[in-house]
Amino acid sequence: MQRASRLKRELSLLTTEPPPGITCWQNENQLDNLRAQILGGADTPYEKGIFNLEIVVPERYPFEPPKIRFLTPIYHPNIDSAGRICLDVLKLPPKGAWRPALNISTLLSSIQLLMAEPNPDDPLMADISSEYKYNKQLFLLNAKEWTEKYASQQKTVRNVLCFLCLCAQPGSSPSAVPHPFVQLLW
Repeated sequence: MQRASRLKRELSLLTTEPPPGITCWQNENQLDNLRAQILGGADTPYEKGIFNLEIVVPERYPFEPPKIRFLTPIYHPNIDSAGRICLDVLKLPPKGAWRPALNISTLLSSIQLLMAEPNPDDPLMADISSEYKYNKQLFLLNAKEWTEKYASQQKTVRNVLCFLCLCAQPGSSPSAVPHPFVQLLW
């Protein structure tokens, strides 16, 4: 019960007062299966990118951290090709820094910060980490290229329009589709 009421409070707060550049919502009305989007930060190679994430909330939440992974490919030393994220607050102690006082909003803000400030000394992708450390210009070029290829707003708008075509009933308007970015576009 504590888990459900806490998740409802957190989702309500994420809806009414989301951190800048972050949205989060329930996936298919399942309280333990969430989706989020993070906008790439200004002056980073991820700028203007929209990155989709999956959040799976375990039964033991908040005593165990949610499992979060990127669904959008991203070129980053701390995020692997399966979207897994190397970040201490996503792991339990002693190796991690998760505490029940943390919440999903804090985790998403931490991931957004990690995007802006990679940690090449604790990589999931050793080759990208080396590139970041020893050839930063090439890293920036590759990261920007991946952002344009996989996370560009044009691609996202096209995907949303396809989603609307599939989900909207004949004669209904896109505003009937319960997704925050659809509401913005409409």
